[in-house]
Amino acid sequence: MAPLPEAALVQSAVQLYRYLLRCCRHLPDDSLRRHYRHAIRQSFKVHADEDDPERIQQIIKRAIEDADWVMNK
Repeated sequence: MAPLPEAALVQSAVQLYRYLLRCCRHLPDDSLRRHYRHAIRQSFKVHADEDDPERIQQIIKRAIEDADWVMNK
């Protein structure tokens, strides 16, 4: 499965959060959806104090790559 079309538009943490939650909707099993929604929320709590723009962009890029991997799994 290809990334959702919105992946190229993700530039901020809020946009990433919404994108990842939308990706969860496409998962086949409810338990998987709950697991990944929880993991997304936890990751955002862990990185909430991040303020370096370059690091934020690295996190966004990696999160989109990871979401693509999960969706193709």
